[in-house]
Amino acid sequence: MKPAPYSDLTPDRSLDALASVGLRPDGRLLGLNSYENRVYQVWMEEGPPLVVKFYRPERWSDAQILEEHAFAQELADREIPVVAPLVIADGTLHTFEGFRFTVFPRRGGRSPELEDRKTLEWIGRFISRIHAVGATRPFRERPALDIDSHGTEPRDWLLASGLIPQDILAAWSSAAALALDGVQRCYERAGNVAVLRLHGDCHGGNILWTDEGPHFVDFDDARTGPAVQDLWMLLSGDRASMARQLLDVLAGYEDFCDFDRRELCLIEALRTLRLIHYSAWIARRWDDPAFPAAFPWFGTQRYWQDRILELKEQIGLMDEPPLYI
Repeated sequence: MKPAPYSDLTPDRSLDALASVGLRPDGRLLGLNSYENRVYQVWMEEGPPLVVKFYRPERWSDAQILEEHAFAQELADREIPVVAPLVIADGTLHTFEGFRFTVFPRRGGRSPELEDRKTLEWIGRFISRIHAVGATRPFRERPALDIDSHGTEPRDWLLASGLIPQDILAAWSSAAALALDGVQRCYERAGNVAVLRLHGDCHGGNILWTDEGPHFVDFDDARTGPAVQDLWMLLSGDRASMARQLLDVLAGYEDFCDFDRRELCLIEALRTLRLIHYSAWIARRWDDPAFPAAFPWFGTQRYWQDRILELKEQIGLMDEPPLYI
């Protein structure tokens, strides 16, 4: 049986990893909220606490991680408030006893008030500054967020995994196929929209707010994709509420970047791709004890029935006209 990916990452090993690059932790560790990686706040013998991220084995290549680091540093160099990794021992990516890790400065903050119009406008300006830099050159190592990577491939993986109950497999397969057909139609309606380097996972949990404004803390999902990918997850509620929220975001966004309204056709398509990808993401990490503990309902009959209903709802939404703003 394959060992759990972090089974050997003990607290002592985590502290020894930091010591291996010349840091001097005082022995205190606090686990931070992350399922994909292992992230800890670490107190130091001298100076403020730091944050260390141990990357999930086999998810990204070294080149892909370093490209994420370079993008974050490029943004920081433009005085955009993101948390870039620290350069320690002449690098940002380190290895200790088989675990790759990176150290960040600790930056605190609170969740943004996404119901507040001025907050949404400020976040829109922030994202547009990221996109202005992201559009200057492409990622060469990081993959794209597209129908294949977040739809077709995870759908096919789930169908072959044996994790979907047999008596519901055909229904889920049919719903997923119809949903992906709907995604394809949305992309066709949008046409040839531009793609750029993105944050990729731009929801409220990855934005921290201080009196000076917002900052992003996690570029782990940075990919190439359409600009609207970094906008739609800020929207919630009914259609009228989402339209108003999007107008508020774009009021700030268009201070720095134009927004192609054709991308509005992709909002429900991108939401659909995220839903399919999310089920595969949990399934692929089921050998990590953190996942059964966090998602005890995953894999049950009820879970897959709910996913079928979810996809059917998305099929209907994708055939409606896009948000009008």
